[in-house]
Amino acid sequence: MPEKEFGITLQSGVGERLDIYLARRIQDLTRSQFQRFIDRGQIRVNGAQKKSSYKLREGDRVDVDIEIPETTGLQPENIPLKILHADEDIIVIDKAAGMIVHPGAGARTGTLVNALLYRFPEIRGVGAEERPGIVHRLDKETSGVMAVARSQRAYLELQRQFKARETKKVYLALVWGHLPASQGRFDWPIGRHVKHGQRMSIKTIKPRAAVTEYRIQKEYKDFSLLEIRPITGRTHQIRVHLSAAGHPLAGDRRYGASRQPRYKFPRLFLHAQRLAFRHPASGEMLEFSSPLPDDLKSLLSIFS
Repeated sequence: MPEKEFGITLQSGVGERLDIYLARRIQDLTRSQFQRFIDRGQIRVNGAQKKSSYKLREGDRVDVDIEIPETTGLQPENIPLKILHADEDIIVIDKAAGMIVHPGAGARTGTLVNALLYRFPEIRGVGAEERPGIVHRLDKETSGVMAVARSQRAYLELQRQFKARETKKVYLALVWGHLPASQGRFDWPIGRHVKHGQRMSIKTIKPRAAVTEYRIQKEYKDFSLLEIRPITGRTHQIRVHLSAAGHPLAGDRRYGASRQPRYKFPRLFLHAQRLAFRHPASGEMLEFSSPLPDDLKSLLSIFS
């Protein structure tokens, strides 16, 4: 189901451009943001993807499949955080599983951004207003190392490094089954699913390059523990690539739902173990790591 649905009538919307109409109806997002959502296929008219310039007609149904922010401002919250490093430009944290990175529809409190604003109020105004300081993300259920910008110069430089693929990221993941080679590479472009706009897929009308490398650390009866290095940083990239390879992540209810496991996984088995990047001010190469959390360790002990 879409997050929101609009019906076009003679009194509202007929003749307007799609992007302008949406920016008028949902005032917490900009026209340029809507243009990006339209390009990604997250907004459809009568079930079909249209251009931002599409002129709405009477009877059109506009489905908006995005997280629509509420109108209240971001509030600081005293939420425990494990901080690995902090200086005047950057903050590095070990994110706990279950924590959403930034507010969105249905989640205005309890996020990493709320916690950061309490300890580092100066990040307000750094980068995007709705996600201050955030230069990359981890899924809600994914734990591990994340870098946050504390200054605007750090935000721009870290964004550049991530975009230029100069950062080094290493994840630990438990996947179903046994892969055919001890190490390998998935080079499958991904994009928004042709029918489900909130899911990513290798079957898409707008593919973008996506590369993931893996190395087997240990094999169990039904699973393999992998060290994963995402070369690119597409949304849900690791999950999509492994699912497409026939080895979905353990506990992945979105991309591995077809599995009927004998085991019960409390969450996605994916942990951001290491992150390396150059300090945005000094240029020094920094590397941070996070040990596998106890909940994931205990699961591995069951299989050993």
